Amino acid sequence: MNQVIAIAVGGATGALLRFWVSGWVYAQWGRGFPYGTLVVNVLGSLVMGFLYVWLIERSALSAEWRAALLVGLLGAFTTFSTFSIESIALIEGGELAKAMLNVLLSVVLCIAAAWVGMITGRQL
Repeated sequence: MNQVIAIAVGGATGALLRFWVSGWVYAQWGRGFPYGTLVVNVLGSLVMGFLYVWLIERSALSAEWRAALLVGLLGAFTTFSTFSIESIALIEGGELAKAMLNVLLSVVLCIAAAWVGMITGRQL
C-alpha cells in the first residue's frame, strides 16, 4: 500500500509540473507547434534516463521512492497521450508536415535524451 500512495503523490506532483512547464513553454513560443508537449517529453526522458541509472543501478533507495519518482512523477510528467492527440489534430488540420516533424522530433529527441541521461548518470 505504501508504494501505491508513493505513486499517487508522485503522479500528482508530475501532473502539476507538466501543467506548469508546458504552460511556460507555450507562453514563450506560442501554440503554433506542440512545443510544450515536446519539451516536457524530452525533459522527462532525460530525467528518466538519469534517475533510472541512479535509482535502479546505483542506489539502495526504497521501492516506494523509486515508484514515486519513476512511475508516479515522471509517468505523469511525460505526455505521450497528449503527443498522440496533438499529432492527430495537426494531421486533421491539414498540417501533415508539422505532424510528421512532431512525431520525428519526439521519438528521436526523447530516446536521445534518455540515453544522455543514462550516460550522465553512469559517469557521476
